[in-house]
Amino acid sequence: MSNTSFDLVVIGGGPGGYVAAIRAAQLGMKTALVEREHLGGICLNWGCIPTKALLRSAEVYRNMKHAASYGLSTQGLSFDLDKIVQRSRGVAKQLNSGVKSLLKKNKVEVFDGHGRLAGKGKIAVEKDGKAVADIQAKNIILATGARARVLPGLEPDGKLVWTYREAMVPKTMPKSLLVVGSGAIGIEFASFYNEFGVDVTVVEVMDRVVPAEDEEISAFARKAFEKQGMKIITGATVKKLDKGADNVTVTIETGGKAQQVTVDRVILAVGIVGNVENIGLENTAVKVEKTHVVVNEWLETGEPGVYAIGDLVQGPWLAHKASHEGVICVEKIVGLPDVHPLNIRNIPGCTYCHPQIASVGLSEAKAKELGYQVKVGRFPFIGNGKAIALGEAEGLVKTVIDAKTGELLGAHMIGAEVTELIQGYGIAKTLETTEAELMHTVFPHPTLSEMMHESVLDAFGRAIHF
Repeated sequence: MSNTSFDLVVIGGGPGGYVAAIRAAQLGMKTALVEREHLGGICLNWGCIPTKALLRSAEVYRNMKHAASYGLSTQGLSFDLDKIVQRSRGVAKQLNSGVKSLLKKNKVEVFDGHGRLAGKGKIAVEKDGKAVADIQAKNIILATGARARVLPGLEPDGKLVWTYREAMVPKTMPKSLLVVGSGAIGIEFASFYNEFGVDVTVVEVMDRVVPAEDEEISAFARKAFEKQGMKIITGATVKKLDKGADNVTVTIETGGKAQQVTVDRVILAVGIVGNVENIGLENTAVKVEKTHVVVNEWLETGEPGVYAIGDLVQGPWLAHKASHEGVICVEKIVGLPDVHPLNIRNIPGCTYCHPQIASVGLSEAKAKELGYQVKVGRFPFIGNGKAIALGEAEGLVKTVIDAKTGELLGAHMIGAEVTELIQGYGIAKTLETTEAELMHTVFPHPTLSEMMHESVLDAFGRAIHF
């Protein structure tokens, strides 16, 4: 069993943890990373990356189904579920190997095992119940991530009732499916399975789907999903799951009235809980609220020398937020002079359903609630030449601007490739760009990005093409 001393030890090798470790090594710190399962964490192995591979298969299949509208023809169109899943797992494996190589390149020592705090500046690492190492560290970053939330009475069994893990590796395609929760995870799985002909029902406790998004975008999304054949039930709670031999009867309550739906499989996508157990938080000053570690703007916990980042701390729970927090945390520890706290209003959110959804900043309703006088601009995909040429004329770009200062308060998009477009507004917000600067920016033609320009122009009654 090794006993080693480091400047920094990171517990957890997800997109927050491994990025923090690499940045620390770049800055000259002797760094170690402890990971119990998969380098790259849930995001790379069982989340962001492999789901996008699945959704890409669905996108290609959708385009093939509509080949005739592009002047093409197909015969005997079908899909091989095993190969779709194999491709997804292969993508994850490739990137997992890439993270391992990056850590080696940056001379980060990796410990394979479960890490926990074992006293001031100490970490104990175990593997399969056996001690692997006792590590000393001047600084410790907790990046243990989160797992799927389980509701009482709705516990997954991996066979009839799935979490995201089972939903990503189905052995057969169910004929019918009910998804509990319409956040990004739930609606992405709903979109994937619906594309391959599954009868999909989505149940959402809030009064609208993708409830974290701007209300106008949510309404647009619901119409699009229902047009594709999904059944959407909002303002509803799942009260009971009665399992049969190969199906589940779901009792759903809406407005005090109950209805039952029988489906082959159920996917639970009702949020996450932080992995705060068995990491040695007892007998420390680390505070936990609602399963997440409490930190300040520099990611410091209540325990000196102990930091926390990513899904373990407050939201939004996004991989890119975790990575950015890792960098901020390390640079603050080192004492770099130009470190800034993370502004969560500048963090984009993306949902890779069809049509795609992306946003950054305040919704129209939230901006008004905070007292802003706003100008709102909109531009539909149907007014954009590139969107029409792509055969993707369904969508909307919406911008929310401070009427007094011209500050871009928020941007909300639904349609083809908006998850790629949103970074333009992200840069604009980081640079504190005003409407004048956005109007003066030259957008290339023909591109989808022109709609971003037109949306800002529309807020001031100056849109050209609609």
